[in-house]
Amino acid sequence: MDTEKLSSACPFWDKLDWREQKQLIEGSVEAVYEKGMNVHRSDMGCRGAILLLTGVLRVYIISDQGREVTLFRIRGGENCVLSASCLMDSIEFDVLIEAVQAARAIVIPVNVLHPLMERNPHVGLFMYRQVTERFSDVMWTMQQILFMGADRRVAMFLWDEMLDAKVSELFITHDEIAKNIGSAREVVTKVLKYFGDEGILAAGRGKVVILDKEKLKKVFM
Repeated sequence: MDTEKLSSACPFWDKLDWREQKQLIEGSVEAVYEKGMNVHRSDMGCRGAILLLTGVLRVYIISDQGREVTLFRIRGGENCVLSASCLMDSIEFDVLIEAVQAARAIVIPVNVLHPLMERNPHVGLFMYRQVTERFSDVMWTMQQILFMGADRRVAMFLWDEMLDAKVSELFITHDEIAKNIGSAREVVTKVLKYFGDEGILAAGRGKVVILDKEKLKKVFM
């Protein structure tokens, strides 16, 4: 493992002594995820902490009816510890993680991470702090689903996607939008048709073109 890359990606690097840094260098691995690849699910076991270098990962759950609800996204430079939740007492997560864009990451396996957590309180503090922050993201998502109309959720999602991609033409399907906002495909289709009638966007097969950014923003502001 490249020391410079690991030290820049690892938030608690400076809190480790040279032995712990050596252990981390020798035990961590770099992973490459293609778009659409499953990064983590319950039957894969406890993978370890993921330090994302580039790309985007989606953390989601599936209801009993088979509907996917996106909890939050992880972008390059951010970290995900939910795939190592088995190391944290009384905390269990049955979440799935997939790559929505091709991604590269550094994975700190459980057998490397656990001894560090046992010996170094800064590592354990980092893990629990990350979990707390992600709980905040999950609560925000649930508030959206419970209290915000589908039109506002679609508009907010398209706005964020447009800012991320830095283009007004988004290659995304109705089904993908529905998964990301925790709604049904049919609902998304109706919302997009309404936005199209209002001149906000033009929706085609697997594509959405934002025509009026100000009108789109006003929907959720």
